[in-house]
Amino acid sequence: MHAITSQQSASLEHDDIYQHAFAAFRQAHPEFDADAVAELRARDYSRLDDLGHTYLDYTGGGLYAQSQINAHMQMLHGGVYGNPHSSNPTSKVMTQLAEQARAAVLRTFNASPDDYAVIFTQNASGALKLVGESYPFGPGSAYLLTFDNHNSVNGIREFARSKGASITYVPVLPPDLRMDETRLESLLDAATPGTNNLFAFPAQSNFSGAQHDLGWIARAQAKGWDVLLDAAAFAPTNRLDLSRWHPDFVSLSFYKIFGYPTGVGALIVRRAVLGKLHRPWFAGGTITIASVQGDGHYLQEGEAGFEDGTIDYLNIPAVEIGLKHIESVGIDTIHTRVLALTDWLIKALLDLRHANGAPLVHFYGPTNTDRRGGTVTFNLFDPAGKLFDYHEVEAEANVLNISLRTGCFCNPGAGEQAHGITRDDLADCFGQGHERMTFEEFIRVMSTREKDAVGAVRVSTGVASTFADVYRFVQFVQTFLDRQA
Repeated sequence: MHAITSQQSASLEHDDIYQHAFAAFRQAHPEFDADAVAELRARDYSRLDDLGHTYLDYTGGGLYAQSQINAHMQMLHGGVYGNPHSSNPTSKVMTQLAEQARAAVLRTFNASPDDYAVIFTQNASGALKLVGESYPFGPGSAYLLTFDNHNSVNGIREFARSKGASITYVPVLPPDLRMDETRLESLLDAATPGTNNLFAFPAQSNFSGAQHDLGWIARAQAKGWDVLLDAAAFAPTNRLDLSRWHPDFVSLSFYKIFGYPTGVGALIVRRAVLGKLHRPWFAGGTITIASVQGDGHYLQEGEAGFEDGTIDYLNIPAVEIGLKHIESVGIDTIHTRVLALTDWLIKALLDLRHANGAPLVHFYGPTNTDRRGGTVTFNLFDPAGKLFDYHEVEAEANVLNISLRTGCFCNPGAGEQAHGITRDDLADCFGQGHERMTFEEFIRVMSTREKDAVGAVRVSTGVASTFADVYRFVQFVQTFLDRQA
């Protein structure tokens, strides 16, 4: 394999070395239907190649298909739609479309409408905030979560703390960054009977791509816990079957699955626990009646009591359109393609060594495709073992129109465990009465550690990814061989 140039990044069609690598990939991964991927790319994602983009940030946000936009625009052009909180003709049409989208979400996740409800939110973070503010934490109850969680899951601890609940984190263990299951078992056993206890974990890490055992859902429930499953990073490339797994709460962002619309997410909640949630306020759309002089209100039953104000009613039908698009490609097909590309990418990066034999790439998370998704996180080190600043890596990728992501990825716990950051290391950042610390100040304090980095480089594949995308990226990474950081 040879180093990339800006001219070569535009087309690989006549590149003999690329063609040899592509042939070897197809032989190693016959399950990857390259012709079907190429047809999908040409039909629905041609703008990537037209504009010369190598998009490797699917964990940050999915890409929409051209057919999704066409279908949604056709819907908008062909009808008159009003606020669904009424019984006039335009409202009735909109109500029907919103309910169709709600039903489509349940079908996608194989969830019975008798068992689960879909609450539309702004995004996964909105769904998680809804659980946090409404869950009946109290003295004696517990909030248990893993180090490996998005900050929106971490943020629920502030609601738990304000209501007197205990907060405990389950460590994840390097190098694969999977849960410490022995520790988890003992913490689940420590729940106080008769109290409300919530256990939260991601189906797939947005930091490392590691997938956590969904069997813990039933095990935790059997020990008296309600279970919150963050599926935001998992759902875009994996099948989540809610007839097999029965978490009490599932958080989603639809833009991560199919790119458009970006302002709609969902909380999928078991009807058996919906009654546990108590809203700390009410808003338009959530109540059947409210009075100023009577100083009272009555919440709507079911989903409506949790959808504050007017739902994003013109965009919600685009959710059904997006789900149909994913169904047309096939979620299992997407999963197979992503794992094939991820397998090749990891092996290619592992093979990159400096002239002195030192590895260029240091991974955080699994270095194989066992129980992992298409998110790959790492740092680059020079022949002497000195770190290449991830900002520099991103800046050089930008020049070649390669979209990747760097930093901590809103997952500080996994990052702290991956980089060996300890409680003592963090004492200067969150002790001594600090009112506020900027990110730049945090980096400056942490840079004094004689350990690993504070952030990393993350690439991820998805529905429209091709072998050329990961090949171009590996070519780019090779340009760091035998350079000094």
